[in-house]
Amino acid sequence: MASAPLENRALSTRGGDAVEIGPISAGEHDALFALFAEIVDSGAGYPHSPPLSREMFESTWVTPVTLAVVARSADTVVGAYYLKPNFPGRAAHIANAGYVVAATHRGSGIGRLLVEDSLWRAPLLGFDAMQFNLVFVSNPARALYEELGWREIGRVPDAINGEDAIIYWRRVG
Repeated sequence: MASAPLENRALSTRGGDAVEIGPISAGEHDALFALFAEIVDSGAGYPHSPPLSREMFESTWVTPVTLAVVARSADTVVGAYYLKPNFPGRAAHIANAGYVVAATHRGSGIGRLLVEDSLWRAPLLGFDAMQFNLVFVSNPARALYEELGWREIGRVPDAINGEDAIIYWRRVG
């Protein structure tokens, strides 16, 4: 069972499109950087300031991460997520995750597949809960998170450019 978190999974979107979800390979870091830079530049979903530097990308998606996973469609990276401890030490059992989906693939179900996959892998990596620290009130993924069991445990007023953010939490496993 130790290798389970590192396996690739063949899944399908609700429209029947084949998607492979699994750990990022060394050759996919540039594709993920480009995808994340696009999201940071648009101002959607992450508090990072554009333009995204390689150093900021590495400090978000590589250095502190327990596992980075990508969704591939026709051998192209179309989405990704990371899992890492949300807190150090005795609270490191609580995961944090961040998700991205390419603009051309939003609304296809890839985001749901990534979130569900993270819920499957998190307990295999030793996490027993997951917390999101800043989910903007305008983020359309909020409905998915709530449907999948996250509950609001706090609100950060005026988090980014006057917009409130929600703190979400749920058990995993």
